Amino acid sequence: MRQTEAPSDLPRNILAKPLVIPRDQHPVSRKDIAEPALKVLYRLHNAGYEAYLVGGCVRDLLLDIKPKDFDVATNAKPEQVQKLFRNCRLVGRRFRLAHIMFGREIIEVATFRGHHSDEEEETEQTQKHAKRNDDGMLLRDNVYGTIEEDAQRRDFTVNALYYNIADFSIHDFANGVRDINNGVLRMIGDAETRYREDPVRMLRAIRFATKLSMRMDPSVADPIRKHAQLLQNIPPARLFEECLKLFTAGKALANFEMLSDYHLFQQLFPQLKNYLKAPEEAPYQLLRQTFADTDSRIAKGLSITPAYLFAALLWWPLQARMEELMFESGLPPVDAMNIAAADVIGRQMQSVAVPKRFTIPAREIWQLQQRLERAKGKRVKTLLGHPRFRAAYDFLLLRAATATPLEQKKLSQLAQFWTEQQEHAPAPAATPDNDERPAKRRGRRGGRRRKKPGKPASS
Repeated sequence: MRQTEAPSDLPRNILAKPLVIPRDQHPVSRKDIAEPALKVLYRLHNAGYEAYLVGGCVRDLLLDIKPKDFDVATNAKPEQVQKLFRNCRLVGRRFRLAHIMFGREIIEVATFRGHHSDEEEETEQTQKHAKRNDDGMLLRDNVYGTIEEDAQRRDFTVNALYYNIADFSIHDFANGVRDINNGVLRMIGDAETRYREDPVRMLRAIRFATKLSMRMDPSVADPIRKHAQLLQNIPPARLFEECLKLFTAGKALANFEMLSDYHLFQQLFPQLKNYLKAPEEAPYQLLRQTFADTDSRIAKGLSITPAYLFAALLWWPLQARMEELMFESGLPPVDAMNIAAADVIGRQMQSVAVPKRFTIPAREIWQLQQRLERAKGKRVKTLLGHPRFRAAYDFLLLRAATATPLEQKKLSQLAQFWTEQQEHAPAPAATPDNDERPAKRRGRRGGRRRKKPGKPASS
């Protein structure tokens, strides 16, 4: 297959003509593609539209990795896609997409993206479809085009791969297959411009480098520290979804270390900024061990919950805020923790919006740390049956393993005590560790009041 380099007017790393890899020269088979994705591809194709699997799913299939999602690209407009599928809904304002629903599985269908007009040529009409802010970030991106233009709009060369359902060939627009084989992550176009268009691409660069065991090309890596603060322009809810991808897929520790090195972790968790400066001290060690434990559980096929993860990440900011409140206002520890928890979570929500279904259990894990320290007599048995006991106990073990010298002995003894209590008096069946539902409150003392007997019904 002869490679044709791109003319100077094309983005960096884009080929003038794509490499078309026939079926007998690549390993991607239809048996490895989810049935719903095949249904979408064939219905689009049979209706006369172009239909391709695109991006990460093609990349992963070439790497013999089972794709988590299958995305489809087509020349059909979203409204045309919707007419073909009764189980379709259109979503997104920034990127208009069609979601084809197959039970709990969703196949995302995107129309080929085109180029934006130059700034001096933009009209009121074009701005309805594409818009940038002052930093160059795309606020709206619904300019449609051809497959060639769509490939140029992709972020990394390894994602500019299209599997054609018409003849089962792969169209490689940016030497993506070569970069996969060489283990190099390259950007399509100028990296600084692409990061300004969508700062989340910096997080994606880190995630792909660790997930795919690739090294970032210097042109990809070098601008990241300079532009890390652009993450402040991203909606906190979107950054929460990115955090889940970074920290709950088996590469949490590697991602943490790279994110910290490139000053991105500090943007996601500003309250942890100072703790990253002292890797030998307890707060940093707790962070590192949290991510290592998360990876270990995933490798063993065990469940994890973001509630536990965020409880651990924000523990030391919580302790610092509690100490402030107790010193300045003389509050008792229980009251100080409740106020500090609200403050710390509130600050975190400004950068990464953690949903209540995770912050409520996280607060319960924090509150149980105090109760584990004070429990005696009958309260020990009560705590053993608490729905959040197991998560709180695991967190206690984590604290003991990463404690400061002053707390090491106390926390180790406390952890040993609760370990022995479970051995001697096994707890009753409790809520699974990954259940994010808030623990149920006990009913009022005395039970329900009895109703006064009424008059007998007349016959």
